[in-house]
Amino acid sequence: MSKLPIVALIGQTNAGKSSILNRMAKKNIAIVAREEGTTRDNVMATIDNSFILIDTAGLKDPSDDFEASIQDQIQDAIETADVILVTLDSSKYFDHKDAKIAKDALRSKKQVYLVLNKCDLGESLPLTEFRALGIAPENTFYVSATTGEGINKLKSVLPRGKVEKDNDKLKIALIGRPNVGKSSLFNTLGKKQQAVVSSRQGTTRDINRLQIRYKGRDIEILDTAGLRKPGKREVGIEKFSAIRTLAAIEEADICCLLVDSTEPHSKLDQSLAGQIVDAGKGIIMVVTKSDLLDDSTPTNFYGEENVANRTAADFLLDALERDYNFLPYAPVILTSSETGENATQIFELALNIDEARHTEIKTSDLNKILAAAVVEHLPAGLKNTRPKPKYIVQTDVCPPWFVVHGHDLGLLHWSWKRYLERRIREKYPFIGTPIMFSYRDDKPEK
Repeated sequence: MSKLPIVALIGQTNAGKSSILNRMAKKNIAIVAREEGTTRDNVMATIDNSFILIDTAGLKDPSDDFEASIQDQIQDAIETADVILVTLDSSKYFDHKDAKIAKDALRSKKQVYLVLNKCDLGESLPLTEFRALGIAPENTFYVSATTGEGINKLKSVLPRGKVEKDNDKLKIALIGRPNVGKSSLFNTLGKKQQAVVSSRQGTTRDINRLQIRYKGRDIEILDTAGLRKPGKREVGIEKFSAIRTLAAIEEADICCLLVDSTEPHSKLDQSLAGQIVDAGKGIIMVVTKSDLLDDSTPTNFYGEENVANRTAADFLLDALERDYNFLPYAPVILTSSETGENATQIFELALNIDEARHTEIKTSDLNKILAAAVVEHLPAGLKNTRPKPKYIVQTDVCPPWFVVHGHDLGLLHWSWKRYLERRIREKYPFIGTPIMFSYRDDKPEK
């Protein structure tokens, strides 16, 4: 599978980088990495399945001890990206900070474009005012994130990759926060399997990889941990670790979402889970540090009293079921890097999930399920109009994708769509994988 190019928007906080990202993605992108009590968001999106776009918006004051300096942030973006978009407000003269950003970008020898945003305001300065930045005029674009002016022209010069699957190799990515135990699990999986083909250290922009054979199947483990530079560690989320995480999700077939048993209520973990589901990848919930669970704790993870003398593991599973109620199909494994407990179950589950992701259901069987679902629970509608699902077909696998045809399907409530998914999963569990739906209105018969 080839990698998607990474394009970075860099610049000061008032340039409109996030707005440009949202315009290119044609939607408001959810925050991938947010920690409570901070205002720093690393936002990214895969654009047209062709490249990954990131920006550095929402940085706190660089004097804050919790944050690296703005220059460090920008340097990380420059090192990570394949193409750099230096972004400025077209209505303002550049200052010494903008000049430093442009200079650092050009020094990287990467492809650099100057993006002059907010050109819709009618106050844009002429191009001659920005020539001193050193970026060639032919590599300069006036754009408006608000109206979309110039965005397509900018996109036309950006690199376009293509994801090509290696159907014979199963790729499993270890996804999670820093210090959750990704590297430990990575090493444990390598020790558990004697048929280690290769293990190579990646570069700053790459991913650690381990290739093994399990039950005659080639499996590659992708690890996003262990890529921090000496002295570059910061409290909280490592700088731009989310970029490598997104790249790993895009490349993988199945993602192991690692959750710290001592800290299960992480909004970031839930956000990562949503990212995996949105990407249509298989998912296994891997609870790390299970050896630290204490059965003597008198309350559960929500502070509720243990009246039934349940174990800490019981409490943890209850918490995960409550916090990840949108993932009822995801299997859960309790592991420990100290003991190696249940590590090899990951391989067994991965093979089962891969089989589920390749499941194809006969159209006749699907339509029996749809017909029974409609009879049992007729979709609600408006006063004089009711949605009428007519038939359903499967159009793809990995992930399984279903298209429902009918009339006025735009009126279908989300709860009925979820109900239909449950009915399908009752007969075909699709363990560990999301299943996707499209709803298509057909023209009524004349």
